[in-house]
Amino acid sequence: MTVSAFIADDEAAARDGLRDMLEAFDWITCVGEAASGPAALHAINSLTPDLVFLDIQMPGLLGTDVLRQAVHQPSVVFTTAYAEHAVTAFELGALDYLLKPFGPERLAAALERVHAAIGTPAVASEDAPVRDRLAESLAKGPMSRLFVRSGNAIIPVPVATIEWVEAWGDYVIVHAGKAKHVLHLSLTLLASRLDPKKFVRIHRTHLVNLDHVATFKRVGKGRLEAELRDGTRLAVSRTKAQQ
Repeated sequence: MTVSAFIADDEAAARDGLRDMLEAFDWITCVGEAASGPAALHAINSLTPDLVFLDIQMPGLLGTDVLRQAVHQPSVVFTTAYAEHAVTAFELGALDYLLKPFGPERLAAALERVHAAIGTPAVASEDAPVRDRLAESLAKGPMSRLFVRSGNAIIPVPVATIEWVEAWGDYVIVHAGKAKHVLHLSLTLLASRLDPKKFVRIHRTHLVNLDHVATFKRVGKGRLEAELRDGTRLAVSRTKAQQ
């Protein structure tokens, strides 16, 4: 299987470097390049590549606007020099990204995921459309869906089904029904994109959806616990318990 790829980046050195690294992958064929947002938009619609390496910061149109306006929706790997863009685009929108500067090993890791997704049509077809993921990740206000990886697919998880979220080092674990989803982002960042009227930080490591809380009750000496409808019990910090 050969995958057609397109590179959109306003820096000639970045385009040249990426094109050179892609030569190591015999299943990828570069079909074109663009140095601006409008040029990228036109080429993506006319060439209909399978995969686009899309810089977020480009003149004329941002990469995110290119993707939003494109009629053809390819698989996308965002490239960016700004870590905050990577967090927004990838962690909340579940989009692959390469943080500049990157080398062959980081590119190979991203392409392993791309190859698996494109090479498995039955699974890839279940993915939420990139346009939907992007709109959700960049929209203002609380998110209604969280996009997560499940094998080779990217699936939407309705926020209403999330019962609680726990911090786990540099990751968070999202509990939604019987499913658990691991995301590489902070609990604080995720909380900032959820409805504060429903999702409450009851502990530095716990965020709960009040719609899934059965009761708050005292246990022991002055301690407070949140008991969820499924029986899960979560400690409430002393500071939160006094509020």
